Amino acid sequence: MTTFHPMKNLTTRLRGYALIAVSIPFISGCFGVAAVGVGAGALLLGDRRASESYVTDEGIELRANNRLGENYGSKEHINVTSYNRMVLLTGEVSSPEVKASVEKLISGVPNVKSISNELAIAGPSSLGGRSNDTYLTSKVKARFVDAKQFSAHHVKVVTEAGVVFLLGLVTQTEADAAADIARTTGGVQKVVRVFEIISPEQARAIDGQTKQSTNQSNTTDQR
Repeated sequence: MTTFHPMKNLTTRLRGYALIAVSIPFISGCFGVAAVGVGAGALLLGDRRASESYVTDEGIELRANNRLGENYGSKEHINVTSYNRMVLLTGEVSSPEVKASVEKLISGVPNVKSISNELAIAGPSSLGGRSNDTYLTSKVKARFVDAKQFSAHHVKVVTEAGVVFLLGLVTQTEADAAADIARTTGGVQKVVRVFEIISPEQARAIDGQTKQSTNQSNTTDQR
C-alpha cells in the first residue's frame, strides 16, 4: 500500500506555482501564457496533489508524448494522462504487440509509479468521436458539480470512445459517488476507476491544509 503524505506548507506550494508558471508554456499548448499566471494557483488549490506532484505529472506527460512521437509519429492514437505519477494510457493502437511496446516504452519514463494500459486494439477514432468524448467529459464534470457530493476538483475525468476513466486522490465514498454519477450520465458506455484511494483522515488533512493555504494566500493578496 502506498504511504500518502499531506500537502506541503504554503511556501512549498507557492514555489510549485512558480515552477508551473515556468513549465506549462513548454508542456502544454492548451493554455495561453497569460492564463498560466492566473490559473495555476487556482488549479493547485483545488487539487489534492502536492505542488511537486502536479509538476512531476506534467513532466511525465511531456516526456511520454515525446517518446511516443519519436517511435510512432502519427501512426497510432495514444493519450497519456499522469495523476500522482500513476499513468493512464488510452486511445487506439494497431496490434497487441504495439500495445505492449507502448507500455514498456512509457514505463521507462522517470518518476512513473504505475501504468494502467487501457489502449484498445482498433483503428484511430474519428474527429466526431473525439468531439463526443470531449462533450461527455464536460457533461460528467458538470454533474459532479451539480451533485455536490464531493469537490469536482478532486476527480479528473478522461473519456475515450464513450468510456469514462476517473482518476484522483479520493476516499472510497467519493470514488463510489463519482463512479455512480458518471455511470448514469447519458452517452457514457462504461466507467473505469483509476483512483488512488486514501482514508477519510488523509482527505481531511489534505483539504485542511489546502483551506489554510488559500486563506493565507487571500490575506497576503489583501495587504
